[in-house]
Amino acid sequence: MVFLCTVFGVAAQFLIKSSTSHAMFNASGGLSLVALLTNYPLWAGLACYGASTVLLILALRDGELSLLYPVISLTYVWVVALSALVFHESLNTGKIAGVALICCGVALLGMEQNKR
Repeated sequence: MVFLCTVFGVAAQFLIKSSTSHAMFNASGGLSLVALLTNYPLWAGLACYGASTVLLILALRDGELSLLYPVISLTYVWVVALSALVFHESLNTGKIAGVALICCGVALLGMEQNKR
């Protein structure tokens, strides 16, 4: 369930990023209500965030917050990897080190959980 939570979280972030390519402002620089309401990637991204939240709530009923929430941080790992592939964003040493630290942290928590 937590894995699906991360999948929906990544989908939400990508859809919202994609939504920025849709014009949401009118000629005078103000927000266009019609453009906002018809920005389907934005609404799909918000729906994915909602689904992710519902899944997190369901997972927390039977799981430990101190274990589940760090696993959700893997969303950042997926976002960095897919951003490089889909949006051709650059990977630098800092991003790679950050991703490695997140993965190590989640792995350590998983090992600690298995010892119980």
